[in-house]
Amino acid sequence: MYLKGLSLLEQYYIIISSVGAVCMAILAIMIRLKSQKKPASLKKIVLPPFFMSTGFLMFLYEPTRLSLLLIVEAVTVGLLFSIPLILTSKFEIKKGSIFFKHSKWFPVLLIGLFSIRLLARFIFGHIITYEQLAGMFFILAFSMLLPWRIAMLRSFKKLQKQQQFETNVSWDTPIQR
Repeated sequence: MYLKGLSLLEQYYIIISSVGAVCMAILAIMIRLKSQKKPASLKKIVLPPFFMSTGFLMFLYEPTRLSLLLIVEAVTVGLLFSIPLILTSKFEIKKGSIFFKHSKWFPVLLIGLFSIRLLARFIFGHIITYEQLAGMFFILAFSMLLPWRIAMLRSFKKLQKQQQFETNVSWDTPIQR
């Protein structure tokens, strides 16, 4: 078992942080599913990366600082993980508003990404300090969130232009030359 050879405090830390991560994953899925019932907005797409960026302050604490290689690894994995998120995130126009389109794969994808993260934590937890591992997972998450939100923003803006065009152009309006 992974916990053998660790102090009691380290075992509690791993268990409590893993349970906390499971709760956060469930909360993220619930929030995402609930948000699909309300119209999307520019603010809802753009603000999460800004709010999350405050997490970079953790690197003021010396034990969380990473080597360039660990940063590159975390960014690369984050970018790779953003691809399925981008591919499963779509918008649609309903009732005159733009909504995040429900995808059955989205919760499955989030659970899968979370499981991979948890597995990596158990595999690398004894090689890399917990503080550095937390820093790596933060960078991974931010590197996954940012391209996903940029793709969502582009898709949202495209639909917004389409929606404006459709509301401004009427088939009864004569074409001006």
